Amino acid sequence: MKFVQILEFKTTNLDAMLELDAKWRTATEGKRTATSVVKTLDRDRPETYIWIIEFPSYEAALKNNDLAATQEIAREMTKLAEGEPTFRNLDIMEEEDL
Repeated sequence: MKFVQILEFKTTNLDAMLELDAKWRTATEGKRTATSVVKTLDRDRPETYIWIIEFPSYEAALKNNDLAATQEIAREMTKLAEGEPTFRNLDIMEEEDL
């Protein structure tokens, strides 16, 4: 079953966050299990971002989380965030084009 993780964070330093994301992509090339990401800006809450990351399954997400590069980048991203980031872990029950 496909799985998505929703990451929500607030930062005044988006450029540094995006640099860390690029660093993670390079470090996890050929190892990561994430298949796509949608990066959004919340129009109603300034400097609040929501990233929707898709995986083939929950188990694949756990494997991705266990990568040393994922752990390292997550620590660095947390330092740039204002407050603790929040996560939602969601199994995709149904997916359809509209």
